[in-house]
Amino acid sequence: MTVDLRQRYEVKLRQLAQKGRHRDLSRDTGSDFTSNDYLALTSSPRMRAALVDALDRGVPVGAGGSRLLRGNHAEHEALEQEAAAFFACEQMLYFVSGYAANLAVLSTLPQRGDLIVHDALIHASAHDGMRTGRADVVSVAHNDADAVEDAILAWRKRGGTGVPWIVVESIYSMDGDRAPLSDLIEIADRNEGFLYIDEAHASGVHGVGGRGYAAGLEGRDNVIVLHTCGKAVGTAGALVGANRTLCSFLINRARPFIYATAPSPLQAASVREALAILADEPERRQTLHGLIAFANAQFSEHLGMRGSGTQILPVIVGENARATHLAERLRADGFDVRAIRPPTVPHRTARLRITITLNVDRPTIANMVERLAELIATEIS
Repeated sequence: MTVDLRQRYEVKLRQLAQKGRHRDLSRDTGSDFTSNDYLALTSSPRMRAALVDALDRGVPVGAGGSRLLRGNHAEHEALEQEAAAFFACEQMLYFVSGYAANLAVLSTLPQRGDLIVHDALIHASAHDGMRTGRADVVSVAHNDADAVEDAILAWRKRGGTGVPWIVVESIYSMDGDRAPLSDLIEIADRNEGFLYIDEAHASGVHGVGGRGYAAGLEGRDNVIVLHTCGKAVGTAGALVGANRTLCSFLINRARPFIYATAPSPLQAASVREALAILADEPERRQTLHGLIAFANAQFSEHLGMRGSGTQILPVIVGENARATHLAERLRADGFDVRAIRPPTVPHRTARLRITITLNVDRPTIANMVERLAELIATEIS
């Protein structure tokens, strides 16, 4: 072979490095300020015991096939029933990941002639789902409810006759701010459309009983929710909640559901236990909320920054190299903080994405914030 097939990829990798966007895998080191393990359930003794019990009960490690073939296990069905009761949804479907769930919902449910209006900062998986689907797509300014309705009205004025879809995250993963859900559901109702809410960073942490910010909206015919299980829930997979008709449509038409091996039944058993912990141990959530309030106050006091009010605290520094340098210095000092760079975030908004979990305590939070303030002050001087 005379052609070096690696070369074109090596060129692109060098270009990424020149832009400060090259990424490498690295192990976790130091105090956790980067994971989404908000309630520390990944290391919960109850979770471990539940998995041992499931194995003792004969729950298989793998599904062995698609849910539509032999891969539909009693653990999947039990989880979906329990999750529907927990989140007050008519029905829930368990997917292998939040990415697969977003891909399935947004490529399948909106139909040709419909309009999807999405927040500019929606997750990459939602973008992939919308690109795969057949509906028209419009992006609007972040958290601008008026812009959402303006986009729908403009579409109607141009002759749009389908159904409008509003797609948002209840908490945005890179900024930590909340969507104006009460305004958005009014817009959806007024325009006879759907509201799709990605609760990935609210599930287990916020809302009544950790049921998310969409609690109270779930169960409505025009509301679809996504609760991922790899963050506060501490395991993996994702649950889509909707009415039975929409869930049946996903089972019959969603390619990421039909043509994929089902999630591990053992994994489903772990999610069942996590939901039980959310109900049985509210003190986890209460303790976390105390840490979140403390961290936000520390940001204000030592960094002069207004916190997001949630467990996701961005420190936007602008340039890729600066974000990477600050993250490396913090990690060298024992604080596992990571830099987030474009295209994950908009151009010139590279940042440190700091998360607050039960894996740290108040003294550790204070020490991290004080060290970050010192590093920023040193840069300025």
